[in-house]
Amino acid sequence: MLRLTCITTALLLFTTLASAAEPARPNIVVILCDDLGYGDLSCYGHPHIKTPNLDAMAKAGIRFTDFYSTAPVCSSSRVGLLTGRSPNRAGVYDWIPPSNSDRGRGQVHMRKTEITIPALLKSAGYATCMSGKWHCNAAFNSDRQPQPGDFGFDHWFATQNNAAPSHANPRNFIRNGKRVGPLAGYSCQLVAEEAGDWIEKHVKSSPKVPFYAHVCFHEPHEPVASPKELVAQYKDVAKNHKQAEYFANVANLDDATGKLLAKLDSLGLTDNTLVLFTSDNGPETLNRYGGAGRSYGTPGPLRGMKLWTSDAGFRVAGIAKWPDRIKPGQISRHPVSALDLLPTFCKLAGAKVPVTLNLDGAVCLSAFDGQPVKRTKPLIWAYYNAINQHRVAMRDGDGKILAKLNGGSLRKMTNISAGNVKQVWAAKLTDFELFDMATDIGERKNLAKENPKTLAELRGKLEKHYAELKSDSHVWK
Repeated sequence: MLRLTCITTALLLFTTLASAAEPARPNIVVILCDDLGYGDLSCYGHPHIKTPNLDAMAKAGIRFTDFYSTAPVCSSSRVGLLTGRSPNRAGVYDWIPPSNSDRGRGQVHMRKTEITIPALLKSAGYATCMSGKWHCNAAFNSDRQPQPGDFGFDHWFATQNNAAPSHANPRNFIRNGKRVGPLAGYSCQLVAEEAGDWIEKHVKSSPKVPFYAHVCFHEPHEPVASPKELVAQYKDVAKNHKQAEYFANVANLDDATGKLLAKLDSLGLTDNTLVLFTSDNGPETLNRYGGAGRSYGTPGPLRGMKLWTSDAGFRVAGIAKWPDRIKPGQISRHPVSALDLLPTFCKLAGAKVPVTLNLDGAVCLSAFDGQPVKRTKPLIWAYYNAINQHRVAMRDGDGKILAKLNGGSLRKMTNISAGNVKQVWAAKLTDFELFDMATDIGERKNLAKENPKTLAELRGKLEKHYAELKSDSHVWK
């Protein structure tokens, strides 16, 4: 009897210790910038822009050199991040204009049937908040299309697209379906403050309930507006006043990030909060359109810009900090994608992902230890409105392959609908280019001719997975 009692006591003690050792589910904060170039932060090599808060975040966590967004353009990228799937599957092939100037795309939106990060985390008991740029529908704040609250956000403070009339004193924010009216201050500061205030109220009212905050800065997308005192700091190193405004814009979003991190620290949330900082796509091209006169973002060593399928279009800054899990001072050169966030966050939260959900991302917890992500499929982008002629791209390990459609003769498309789907789907992948991303970050040397075996292998994978993507892409009526 004594022996049985001892065994029972030992088992209870082991169970208690195991339970105590099991870490609590983390809070999760995603900070998403708009048009931030791969080379725009000082920790990614910018010679002039000062980003001390993000530099410190990178030193306290991990900086990814090969972090990818889900598309080289805003709306598509955001939908891909939220769903863990290529945005083509959701039918969001390009940026979404407002419905009152729809250019034939007013019907495009993230459909209510799409399963998102906040919805899955909410089902697992998380509180959820969205603050900043939405850009996942055309009919914003209208019952004609789903809104942020329809995708699992308990609280939302957002704009359809850009802050208007600029980052300074915006007047187009909506909070939970109600117009906010004119605001005083700069967009990134207002967005960070809203998220911080929501977090503070939440943890004070429900301290044991973990949260997910989706924080989307408008900066440094045009129309750029920056604090005068920050602009003055760059007048001697910038080419002109407009470039100084851009440099100050990035510095301002760094400051807003620092304030949000400080808020987490003041609430005692730093250690068990996973914060991930990234961008929706690469930098805008100077003067590509009328209002882009301050778009001085840099791709760093990458080829191309925003709207390209070479890496500058979608290789972006990626910084993660989580003191309870991520060792500080790491730099990882293994490919990680925003597609990976949904399965990873669900793994951490204990949220069940429907087995029928055709994900394109993978659980990337190994990446937090500087190890490669185990994938069942390569990373693929099909952007039919790309500025460069190679409109389909794939990254598989260190290999990158680009392809034209019908030799580049297929005209550019902003959407796939009943009127053009047969033409687009019938187009053949041609004119392949092959690059070794481990040694050629700028995609300068096409290895297709000198490496026929590797080309054949990657071409076969691209053709297979591109065909599958087409078969599951939404076609609008």
